[in-house]
Amino acid sequence: MQRAESGLLDADLGGGVIKQRVARSGQGKSGGYRTLILFRQGDRAIFAFGFAKAKQANISKADLALLRDAATEALEWSDEELDRLVASGTLVEIEDGNDGEG
Repeated sequence: MQRAESGLLDADLGGGVIKQRVARSGQGKSGGYRTLILFRQGDRAIFAFGFAKAKQANISKADLALLRDAATEALEWSDEELDRLVASGTLVEIEDGNDGEG
């Protein structure tokens, strides 16, 4: 998420949803994976969906609308709500290993 936090978005799909490309091992990003993330810069990133570009060209307009609705809700969750969702196993928190120094 360092690229997104730096403003390097592969696509801003609106409504708090971004698309980031991820390289496939031994290949570049163009033939790799796409990740759809509920994102608010400086606050949070919630992985929502991922797919191999070779398997799916993109998501439907209906699916994008659902993701935007989810972003509207999820990006407003309090820290306490997020902690509760992680504790219940509904969400999994992933640490990036960055110690805050860059």
